[in-house]
Amino acid sequence: MNSTPATRARHVAIIMDGNGRWAKQRHLPRVVGHQRGVEAVRTLVRSLADSDLECLTLYAFSSENWKRPEDEVSDLMNLMRRFIKSDLEEFIANGVKLAIIGDWRGLAPDIVALLEDALARTANGTRTVAVALNYGSQQEIARAARMAADEGEVSAEAIERHLFTTGLPPLDLLIRTSGEVRLSNFLLWQAAYAEMLFLDVLWPDFTPAHLAGALDQFAGRERRFGGR
Repeated sequence: MNSTPATRARHVAIIMDGNGRWAKQRHLPRVVGHQRGVEAVRTLVRSLADSDLECLTLYAFSSENWKRPEDEVSDLMNLMRRFIKSDLEEFIANGVKLAIIGDWRGLAPDIVALLEDALARTANGTRTVAVALNYGSQQEIARAARMAADEGEVSAEAIERHLFTTGLPPLDLLIRTSGEVRLSNFLLWQAAYAEMLFLDVLWPDFTPAHLAGALDQFAGRERRFGGR
């Protein structure tokens, strides 16, 4: 298979890392870092109106994050509640379709109700923001394999049909902020041939300009998909 220029990215995913370190550097409570991280999300989503990106997937809360201190988990859940309530109308007005990946129905019942309402009310959007909530990629793959086996066909194609990301464009570019260089159980299957970019910027400092720069880098890469 010949290599081809990457050209335009349709689907970008981001591991939003560094909220805690951002707060620590400023001698602030961790919750302030998470609050500033939400502001970074809000600014980035608003910038999509000027982009031809079809899907942006954000790693918001992993299945491993339950191991964090109870007060931090509570702060994150309350931030989620406030974000959904405050930004839903803006999502609708800007044609943003919300998607949720992960075992999100395992969250608190009131959050599940908010998410169900948001999914229904944004269903006609033309640009997708997918949020990974209570998500773990190894668990996702195991779940998809079980479902494929139940149907009598354990193949790559069958497993892919049962991933949480079914219906989303193939992943083109995965970005991680904060300088860490690992995937942290995020989109392991989907990232098989995605381009990757690890940025030494903490998530609250991430701006639409960083995303634009990442897309420019992607456009200059050649994707070989195992070929030469």
